[in-house]
Amino acid sequence: MEKLTDVKYIKTLMREHGTEFKKRFGQNFLVNDSVLEDIAENADEGVLEIGPGIGSLTQKLCERAKKVAALEIDSELIPILNKTLAEYDNVSIINLDVMKTDIPELIKENFGNMSVSVCANLPYYITTPVIMLLLECGVKFSNITVMIQKEVAARLCALPGSADYGAITASVAYYAKAKRLFNVSSGNFVPAPKVDSSVVRLDLYKEPPVSCHDSDFLFKIIAAAFAQRRKTLVNALSSGLSISKEEAVNAIKSVGLDENIRGERLSIAEFAELCHEIKGKK
Repeated sequence: MEKLTDVKYIKTLMREHGTEFKKRFGQNFLVNDSVLEDIAENADEGVLEIGPGIGSLTQKLCERAKKVAALEIDSELIPILNKTLAEYDNVSIINLDVMKTDIPELIKENFGNMSVSVCANLPYYITTPVIMLLLECGVKFSNITVMIQKEVAARLCALPGSADYGAITASVAYYAKAKRLFNVSSGNFVPAPKVDSSVVRLDLYKEPPVSCHDSDFLFKIIAAAFAQRRKTLVNALSSGLSISKEEAVNAIKSVGLDENIRGERLSIAEFAELCHEIKGKK
């Protein structure tokens, strides 16, 4: 079998099937074999792969996992995947848009009671929505390992108070522990994107690391806190939650924080305390 990291072969394969790289789907195929191996090492018994492309990572996953379900939005790549994955009987190729897919039902149909992980080389334009969909869908994945834009990886793994810390950092921290595994330069892809990438692994908690009786309200607080970063938390909460500044000040002080603090300094635990304080008074 031809190597799916051979740029010449990739281009020939796509030409033979009458297709080309599609910018609207963020198609940048990884052509570094060792990087593919390193990503595939995170595979569990079952693996949901999002955006298999021509199947280079999928092949590695099939060699490690008991079952792989590969979700591909581009219908023109399905015949290519049928060819490149023909020798594997433990893979299902599914032509669906992940954002329009019933993830729990898909997992139930394909994996039964298996422990399932996610592996994906995510298009940059849809990284955050896909990650939040996977975290919020109710499936307890063992881990989610994703190739994403380097700057987005920095935000996912940032610490409170740092320049990269934002709403997505705090939101992800409610569901999982984020760890950057390694960086991948743009030259490892075809076509080469204009930015470098990082591989991040999210290890999902069996239970949230903080006590919160209303997660929806918690996320409203997080969103409000970061809606206008230059505002103090008092002003951000007052405008974002439609509460008085006095209420915001009292809540912030009640959890032991300075009334002049800004939202980017709060950990997920402090956001949860604030949620409990404000919700209990409403």
